[in-house]
Amino acid sequence: MRAVTNGSDRPLPNGPMPDYVEHKEGVNQVGKLSAEAVVREYDAAVKEIEALGAELSEAAKKCEAMVAGVHAMVGEIKELAANYREEGKRYFLQIEDCSLMTSEVRTVCETLKKKIAAGSSLPA
Repeated sequence: MRAVTNGSDRPLPNGPMPDYVEHKEGVNQVGKLSAEAVVREYDAAVKEIEALGAELSEAAKKCEAMVAGVHAMVGEIKELAANYREEGKRYFLQIEDCSLMTSEVRTVCETLKKKIAAGSSLPA
């Protein structure tokens, strides 16, 4: 950020006059010098304002890039969450399938035990 200084601390801008003004015919030297001094001060202020605008524009670009990065990251997070949800569902179904298979094995074993027990009680 630029520091604003007191006008008396800065030398008057020199060099050619801004191209958007020109002296009128008949203005005396004091009037010309006074008008030049004022327009140069305004022009110097304009340059500071434009520089501030450029800095703000650059800051806005950085913010936009950051926001775009955040949006991309949010997309990745949503994808990760969906993958975790699917993985949780897969484990859920796998555990329930194992539980059903275990119950079925117990039922078959109990039925087989009963058949074996019923068969051994028959006279030989």
